[in-house]
Amino acid sequence: MYFYLSILFSLMLASSAWAVDARTSTILSEVDDLWRGSSSHAIATLKVQTQHYSRTMTLESWSKGKEKSLTKVLKPLREKGTITLKSGNHIYTYLPKTDRTIRLSSGMMMGAWMGSHLTNDDLVKESRLEDDFDAKITFEGRRNGQNIIEFTLLPKEDAAVVWGKIVLEVEAERHLPIREVFYDEDMQVSRTFTFTGLKELAGKIRPSIMHIVPAYKPDEFTEFIFETLTLNVPIQDSFFNKSALKRHQR
Repeated sequence: MYFYLSILFSLMLASSAWAVDARTSTILSEVDDLWRGSSSHAIATLKVQTQHYSRTMTLESWSKGKEKSLTKVLKPLREKGTITLKSGNHIYTYLPKTDRTIRLSSGMMMGAWMGSHLTNDDLVKESRLEDDFDAKITFEGRRNGQNIIEFTLLPKEDAAVVWGKIVLEVEAERHLPIREVFYDEDMQVSRTFTFTGLKELAGKIRPSIMHIVPAYKPDEFTEFIFETLTLNVPIQDSFFNKSALKRHQR
C-alpha cells in the first residue's frame, strides 16, 4: 500500500534560497523510496474511526510503478472481494455482491476511499518529493527526545498539488519519517500523519503504522498497519487490467 504513503508531500518554491542541496535531495529520495520498488505486494490492516462508525478491514494489495495498483478486501466477510483498481488516472471499484465494475467519475474522486480519511483523488495523485517539491531544512537537532531533521516543502510552480505547505520530520540517523503536517492553501493545518511501529519489512526497518488525523475532526483517525511487505515482485501488466477483476476473486 505504499501508494498511500507516496502521495504525502507537495509544494512550490519561490526563490533560490530554497534550492535543494545534495544532502536534502538524498534524504528526500530515501523517504520517497522507503515503501517503493518496481512493484510490491502487501497485507495491511485498515482501521477507521469517525463520529458515526468504527471499522477494521484486512487488505491485500499489489502495485507496479506509480500508475498501477490493486487493493482487495479480505475481511470482513460482508465486504470480502471488493476491489479498488488504479490504472493511470482512472479508478475502478469492483463490487462482488452485484458483480459490477464501476469507474469513478470526477464527481466521486473527493469521496472517502474505503470510508477512510483518504480520498479517491489521493490515490491518483502520486508524486515524488524531488519531482514536485522544493525543500529546505528548517530545523535540525533534538526534539521530543529524538534527533530529527525537519524539512519544509513548498510546491513547485508547475506542480499539480493542493497543499500550501508540508512540514516533514525524519529521524536524523536513519532518515525514517516520523511526522508530516499538511497545510491548505490558506496555510491552515489540514491533516497530520505520524509514522510508528518500526519493524522489518521487505528486509529493512521501516515504520509499519501510518496514523492520519484530520485537523477539522481531531477525534477521528485512519490507520494503516503493514502486516507484510514485499518489494520488486514479478507482476505482469495484465494483472491490473479492468477485465481481469473477476479473476482476482479466486
